Amino acid sequence: MTRSQLQLSNRQTQQITQHTRTLIVKAEHTIGHKLPKVEIYFDVHGSAWGYFSRRGTQRRIRYNPHLFLRYPQQGLDEVVPHEVAHFVVDGLYPNRRCKPHGPEWREIMGLFGIDHPRATHTTPLDNVPVRRQQRFSYQCDCGTVELSATRHHRVLRGARYICRRCGQTLRPTP
Repeated sequence: MTRSQLQLSNRQTQQITQHTRTLIVKAEHTIGHKLPKVEIYFDVHGSAWGYFSRRGTQRRIRYNPHLFLRYPQQGLDEVVPHEVAHFVVDGLYPNRRCKPHGPEWREIMGLFGIDHPRATHTTPLDNVPVRRQQRFSYQCDCGTVELSATRHHRVLRGARYICRRCGQTLRPTP
């Protein structure tokens, strides 16, 4: 299945969106605090189920449509509460740095009925289209090291990377 074929039906996006909003309302009633507006998108690709992010006053919850297509119940039961909990913690403590999966987040997950929340998923990713970065070979005295395209481009702009084994500066392989 290609990215262009990854389409949740309107019914599916409405169901996920409604579940997200229902959990937000539940949190607001329980904590007695009105939360800011959040936008919901279905634009995550790769191995991540979703993200919560805040830029200034704009808050977003983003979901992976491909994983929701393959594992709809797991998405509703685990992923939606996970991302909403991040949003609720941000709304409760906007000026405080809380650990992403710290006690505040775990408390909100408990509010949603998840007593032993996990920070990462264990979903099988067979046949999930995952974008991989190109790798570039670098050398040091002890051998060859592969750097990601991101790090390679940083080297081109003047960054230096050191081999963890021998401590030498890595050099591009000719």
